Amino acid sequence: MKTHLILYVKDQQASTLFYSAALALPPTLFVPGMTEFSLGDQVVLGLMPIDGVRRLLGSTIPDPALAAGIPRAELYLLTSDPDNCHRRALAAGAHELSPMAPRDWGHRAAYSLDPDGHVLAFAEVMK
Repeated sequence: MKTHLILYVKDQQASTLFYSAALALPPTLFVPGMTEFSLGDQVVLGLMPIDGVRRLLGSTIPDPALAAGIPRAELYLLTSDPDNCHRRALAAGAHELSPMAPRDWGHRAAYSLDPDGHVLAFAEVMK
């Protein structure tokens, strides 16, 4: 089973540039309405413009744009170099929430907000 995690974004192009820089990865798919990044053999990060999900949801669900900027998802990525990943995210325009620090659950992790208000964490297992 392959897992796709999809974040709803205001500006697909801007979010693609942000995640390309933060992840140091090129997108594996970039078409109108969807950008994808391969985060491993079985995980894909998708970026879908708000307009795309509006069409999917129809008018019976509150407009997701009403939550713009409100943290409503967290992308927590374990990596071998979380310090560098966090620095890249900040340089690409993320807003730091918490610098790299040991966490109670056995990880070192740093937290930021991406340009759409999603929480982005880079972490590693403490040795």
